[in-house]
Amino acid sequence: MIIYPAIDLRRGRCVRLIQGDPQAETVFSEDPIVTALRWQEEGAEWLHIVNLDGAFGDTEAAGANLTALRGILSTITIPVQLGGGLRSLDDIERALELGIQRVVLGTAAIATPEVMDQAVRQFGAERIAVALDVREGQVATHGWRVTSHLTPLELARRLQEAGILRLVYTDIGRDGMLSGMNVMACVELAQATGLKVIASGGVASLEDVRRVRQVEWAGVEGVIIGRALYTGQITLREALAVARSSGE
Repeated sequence: MIIYPAIDLRRGRCVRLIQGDPQAETVFSEDPIVTALRWQEEGAEWLHIVNLDGAFGDTEAAGANLTALRGILSTITIPVQLGGGLRSLDDIERALELGIQRVVLGTAAIATPEVMDQAVRQFGAERIAVALDVREGQVATHGWRVTSHLTPLELARRLQEAGILRLVYTDIGRDGMLSGMNVMACVELAQATGLKVIASGGVASLEDVRRVRQVEWAGVEGVIIGRALYTGQITLREALAVARSSGE
């Protein structure tokens, strides 16, 4: 199982939001490069980075995030998974050319599925994942501000048919709340579709990491951890130890 420490970029800083609300922001670092290097030094095998300004459509502020992202990629050696505001084939291509190992599409997978289809054909399915951001049983888009009429399972089945291999599942109601994860939703998606699922949203303790580890057999291959790492609820080394355990 892979532990993905999360770095959410907003105006060039490392922040965390509560339930995706831009008004509920906590700044954890003015220097995301230092943060990325810390997670690598503590043993991270991947990083999960989100361009929040890109997701919110704030292109002016997203420039500072691009500078931070370039700095991170030039400093660390572990692979990076990037999401947020990647809505065109050019966006995806630029991210991959920067050195991003895998992009995570959200809005584009619903609003412009032809972009996703072309990206899979052009860059390969291992480099394209899709975010299923779920609020009250429906998939949300545009930085979680717009709720679609699709259920997670409906979208996941469409994605499977399009050749997608991997999903990032976030329960918006739990994100940033330290309230525990919706692990069973991840299991149900993985088992119903055969897709690999990365769990996200609500990690509060090592018990959440253990629960994900125990369902790795079902296709839940990793977990993204944000606020719990930054507040010290758990340490990355502790989470990695659980991830590498027998799962019992």
